[in-house]
Amino acid sequence: MRSWATEFKQFLLRGNVIDLAVAIVIGTAFAALVQAAVADLLTPLVAAIFGQPDFSALAFTVNGSTFRYGHFLNVLIAFVTIALVVFFFVVKPINRLMELSRRRESPDPTTRKCPECVSEIPIDARRCPFCTSEVAPV
Repeated sequence: MRSWATEFKQFLLRGNVIDLAVAIVIGTAFAALVQAAVADLLTPLVAAIFGQPDFSALAFTVNGSTFRYGHFLNVLIAFVTIALVVFFFVVKPINRLMELSRRRESPDPTTRKCPECVSEIPIDARRCPFCTSEVAPV
């Protein structure tokens, strides 16, 4: 019978828990980096274009209810910036690496499509077994 300490140790040393912990730490650091980029680079750029560096003071009132749409704009700009950074600096490079690895791993094709019936036929076939039309050699 295993003790709870042994089981807990096995749980902690499982790959998923460690991967998750690393992802959280890196994600937190990345979020701080992107927030700093938004606050220090993008917000002054927006201020240069629109003349107001911080939209959080923008609001309107209807029947005594205040709608702080400026805060929403700040959060929306931060979200779009984070999404763009993640897309261009994480998703696109990973997709490119995956595409390159798929190209390297793909073996030579053993089949091709029949030009008449579009069925998969052996690459060396001279006649389609489905529609019996002659096919040109590869």
